[in-house]
Amino acid sequence: MDESLRVGDLSDEENRTVNRLVEQLADKRKHNKKRSDLYDGKHAIRQVGSVIPPQYYKLGLALGWTAKGVDGLARRCNLDAMVWADGDIESLGMRELADSNFLFSEIAQAEVDSLIHGVSYLITTKGEGGEPKALIHAKDALNATGEWNKRSRRLDNLLSVTSRRDDQITGFTLYEFNMTTSCELVRGKWVVERSPHVWGMPVDPLVYKPRSSKRMGRSRITPAAISHQEAALRELIRLEAHMDIYALPQLLLLGAAESIFKNPDGSQKASWQIALGRVLGIPDDDDADGNGRAEVKHIAAQSPEPHLADLNALAKLTAREYDLPDSAFALTDMANPTSAESYNASREDLIAEAEGATDDWSVPIRRQIQTALAIQNGLSEVPKEWASIETKWRSPMYLSKSAQADAGAKQVAAAPEWVRDTRVGLEALGFTTQQIDLMIADRDKLRGRQSAESLIAARQAEVPNGDSAGVEAASNTVG
Repeated sequence: MDESLRVGDLSDEENRTVNRLVEQLADKRKHNKKRSDLYDGKHAIRQVGSVIPPQYYKLGLALGWTAKGVDGLARRCNLDAMVWADGDIESLGMRELADSNFLFSEIAQAEVDSLIHGVSYLITTKGEGGEPKALIHAKDALNATGEWNKRSRRLDNLLSVTSRRDDQITGFTLYEFNMTTSCELVRGKWVVERSPHVWGMPVDPLVYKPRSSKRMGRSRITPAAISHQEAALRELIRLEAHMDIYALPQLLLLGAAESIFKNPDGSQKASWQIALGRVLGIPDDDDADGNGRAEVKHIAAQSPEPHLADLNALAKLTAREYDLPDSAFALTDMANPTSAESYNASREDLIAEAEGATDDWSVPIRRQIQTALAIQNGLSEVPKEWASIETKWRSPMYLSKSAQADAGAKQVAAAPEWVRDTRVGLEALGFTTQQIDLMIADRDKLRGRQSAESLIAARQAEVPNGDSAGVEAASNTVG
């Protein structure tokens, strides 16, 4: 746990807030670190029991089930664009904001962190120097925490750790209402920089599965999912030991001289030499009681099938926990869907989960992008008409191009005729944003050319017969 911080240039109240948030961050650190390690494949299980030799626990065996469970949902939560039905969002500099901040990639990373830890944070600040005019960056729950106000449904504050040394905080930023305070430990002394602003609390949490008793959400890496993965790792260790010990056929050697198990110098041979060596001749033991002739009895090798069956059962349990189909984890005994309907049915729970997650994330994303656009345009507040700026999420249901076009054609056919020429109508037919932009540009060029040709024809009709100069003048005027 981090020690209490005392920053001389902060007020007593600010120091109390900072240390309260530092303690809150430390209390959750073990929980969050474990889930980060599970996602990154760095979580090692402890040795359980004494049957398996301890060296097998040092093999560093890993499973990607946790990452697959998180990414399986995250890849269906894709923010395609921000849209503004009441205006032209591009005129506000949306593309500049998106490109300068790698915005959609930043938001996608915040979504993954939200699924891993239950919450992540989007922070909007004004750029300085050569930075973009407005900055939106994500922070995970390992390095940021705040206090949630249940009445205002906003954060009262946020502590963002910017640097550590030997697990001790050496830099942080405290976000409060209309004030951002940056603190950095330089040569043993805290350097404080305050930046007042007019944007209230410039932070919003992206929360996964919040509820009234757990406002900051819950991790997608549930205790049940962790239990299944650790059991599977133990099974992998048993399987490794099985392949080394039980996969080799066992022999019982009766009445043989001990010399075959020793080196020429009289020392005992290594176990692997005895197990893998080919014995071509076994001397009799003349001193043995009864028959001194050596006798070999064969015991068949043990099948690894019980271990594989256990792994398969654990894989299916994990699939249920993550709302993914058995084919995402299981080794055998899973059926691949043979039609679009069965494919969607096998992922119905996952699709519903994705829709719920994007609903919860839409409001904080919209708030932060509206604030960033206001900062970028040099405004002191977010205009009220911008309240209709919305998130546009890609459908979590994967459809083939032909299926999407077929469904869209039926929808457009049932709609009024003018819908066919709108962006919404073209999107329903399955065209991408880029394709729609190109089609609209080509349509406008074609209409302009047709208008020019109509104008020329009209001028020709007005010019007296044989007055070619008049026709040429009309053509040049149109051109």
